[in-house]
Amino acid sequence: MRVFVCLLITAFCLESQQVPPAAQPPAAQMPAQPAPAQQSPPQQPPAPAAAGQVPSFRSDVQEVIVPVTVTDEKGKFVSDLVQSDFQILDQGKAQNIQYFTRERAQPVVVGILLDLSNNSRTHWKNYQDAAIELVNTLLPGDKKYAGYLVGYGNEAELMVDTTNDGEKIMEKLRKVKPGGGAALYDAIYQACTRRSLIKGEPVDPRRVVVVIGDGNDNSSSKTLDQVIELAQRNLVTVYGISTASYGFDAPGDAALTRLAEETGGRVEYPLNNPYTDVSGYLSTPSDAGNYAYAVGSGGYTSAIASSIFRSVANIAGEITTQYILRYIPEIDSASVRQYRKIEVRVALANVKVRARKGYYPFTP
Repeated sequence: MRVFVCLLITAFCLESQQVPPAAQPPAAQMPAQPAPAQQSPPQQPPAPAAAGQVPSFRSDVQEVIVPVTVTDEKGKFVSDLVQSDFQILDQGKAQNIQYFTRERAQPVVVGILLDLSNNSRTHWKNYQDAAIELVNTLLPGDKKYAGYLVGYGNEAELMVDTTNDGEKIMEKLRKVKPGGGAALYDAIYQACTRRSLIKGEPVDPRRVVVVIGDGNDNSSSKTLDQVIELAQRNLVTVYGISTASYGFDAPGDAALTRLAEETGGRVEYPLNNPYTDVSGYLSTPSDAGNYAYAVGSGGYTSAIASSIFRSVANIAGEITTQYILRYIPEIDSASVRQYRKIEVRVALANVKVRARKGYYPFTP
C-alpha cells in the first residue's frame, strides 16, 4: 500500500512539471504525421539580376508575338488595317490570331548598341547625338519603357543595365569615345543574355535592339549565324542605323541587313547620299580616315545631321506603332527544338509586309 501511494505521488509530480499544451511550440501540438508535400509557389517573372549574376533568358514558347510593319509603294506606313486583314502561317499552316493591336506608344525594352570602333570617328558627334535623341524619344520617363546601353569596340560592354531612367543612358553616351576594333556580334550576344529583365518580357514589353554602326565585325568570339539564332530564340527585333558613308565599300552592310531582316527589323542609311544638292559636294577629297570630304559649305554638315535625325525618327516611330499579333502554335514533341518559319500575309494589294521570319519554340 505504501509503495502504491509513493507511485501515485511520483506520477502527480511528473505531470505537474510538464509544459501545458498552450505553451508548447506548435510542432508539439501536431500529432506525428507525414509532412504534407510542399506546393510549388506561383511562377514569377524574371527579377532583375543581382550584381555579377547572369539573368536567364530561357523559355519554352507558349505564345508567339509577331510585330508587323506594313508600308505602301512609297514606303509610307499603312496604319488603318484590322485583324481580319492579316493571316499568319506557321510552317505553312494558318494560325488563329489570339491578340491584335495597332495602338501607339507600345511598351518596349530597347537596347542601344553603339559602335565605338575607329570607323565611327568621322561622324562621331552626329551619331552620339543621334543615340541620345533615340534614348530621349523612346524612354520619356514612363515606367512602361525601359532601355540599356551596350558599347562595342575591341570588346562588347554592358555600359548601362536595363533602366526606366533614360538620363542614365544619355549621361554615359555623352562620355564615351570611339577607338579600336568592332565586336558587333558579341554586343548582340550581350544584349540577349547579359542584362536584367523586365517583368512581362518578351511579350509586354517587347524586346528591340537598335545597332548604331556600320555592321563591320573584326573582334567578336561569336559568329553572325550564332547571334541571329540567339535573337530569334529570344524574340528580339533588330534595327540598324548605318554609319557607313555613301560612296565607300561597306562590307558590314550585308551583315547588318541580315540581322534586321531575319528578326523583323530594318536598316536606315542616313549617309546614303543625303547631300548631292549641297554646294561643293565632293569637291575636295580629304584623308580623314577615307570616310569624309571637305566641302567648304555649312550645308554639308547640316544635311548630314538632318538625315541622321530623320533616320532616328523613322526607327523610333516604327518601333512604337507596329501592328502586334500573337498566337499559340501547335507544336509536337518531335519538332519542339526546330526552327519554325513564319509568313505574314495582308489582304491588300501593293503593300510591303515586314515581320520576323521565324522563331525557335525552345530556348536552351
